[in-house]
Amino acid sequence: MRCLVVLSVAAALPAFAQEQAEPAGIEPEFVRPLLPVDRGRNDSNPVWSPPGDAIALERSRGDDKEIVVARVSGEVVQTLRQQSPPAPGQSPFFFPGVVEPTSYNSGISWASDGKRFVFMSNGGEGNYDLYLREPDGRVARITTDKEKDGHADWSPAGDQIAFISGRSGKGDVYVLDLAAKTTTRLTHGDQPYLYPQWSPDGKRIAFIRGSNENHDIAVIEPGRTPPAPPKALSTWPHDDLRPVWSPDGKRVAFYTNYNAAGDPKTWAIAVVAADGSDPTEGEGLAARVVATEVIPDVERGPAWLPDNRRIAYVRDERQAYYPIYVADVETRASTLLRTGTKMNHDVTCSRSGLIAFRAQVDQWDQVYVAKLKDEKP
Repeated sequence: MRCLVVLSVAAALPAFAQEQAEPAGIEPEFVRPLLPVDRGRNDSNPVWSPPGDAIALERSRGDDKEIVVARVSGEVVQTLRQQSPPAPGQSPFFFPGVVEPTSYNSGISWASDGKRFVFMSNGGEGNYDLYLREPDGRVARITTDKEKDGHADWSPAGDQIAFISGRSGKGDVYVLDLAAKTTTRLTHGDQPYLYPQWSPDGKRIAFIRGSNENHDIAVIEPGRTPPAPPKALSTWPHDDLRPVWSPDGKRVAFYTNYNAAGDPKTWAIAVVAADGSDPTEGEGLAARVVATEVIPDVERGPAWLPDNRRIAYVRDERQAYYPIYVADVETRASTLLRTGTKMNHDVTCSRSGLIAFRAQVDQWDQVYVAKLKDEKP
């Protein structure tokens, strides 16, 4: 009789109450802060080392932004706040509260060995260049152009770093070979290029190009002889941002503000074939959308899981405090990831499947780590 009463009460619930029920979701094996939660700082943009045993993140304190390197256990290995030495014969000028050297460090990309990484810094002096963090923790400046260098991405196949430089006037893709100490310009277009990313085999580079809220996705092969122009993956009038290769290199995911309502502030994730065989516009490209109502994360891009089939992203649900969802690329189904955190962003995934992301605690940004439960095939 008791069971019958429970069933009848559930059946009698008004429709709106049933709609308010929490949606089905994925229960992670664990969710925990990477570092002790603390006030007075904002941590963001976690980047996994390729072996997955360390995370480098950006930490903001006032106007300064430093880089913190930590093991997955939470042990802090190093904190970087690059400050360039004064020129020979000169002394640094410093007047507290009036003239203070602001050090801004960001844009981390690891080498495949997981012992080195490259990042962008103004060195506390205003001009942005690329810096190399060595295995022993020492830091060396590796570009010295008067124009801004940034958006670095380290090739998984060697010591080549793709980056964007303003030295050509608009912003082009360059490749720095650390061993040969040479820099090669790859693009010569009449529009800015941004966010280059190497393919997993180190043979191709995806990037965005364009301006005025209309960026497209394209891929170039740096070592091809004779050189070939970039192959477009999108050409429509919508804004497409931050391409990320699937772990097997067969597909590219990116953000797009294409939507049926034509709202430029509503974003989605599209996934296309990396070889350019999919449509680059119209209904054909629209059919490649795998998740809607997405919060775009330009710094990190869509977070592929190691199975080449799923992507973790932040859903544009303000009332739910922007939860993390996992999209199945094949079925287009999205499932809530129950992290118990709020105001999520900066989602990234290690090769072993650990997810790192930023969440707010008492209005301060903290980096969390989550592990999905092992799934049987």
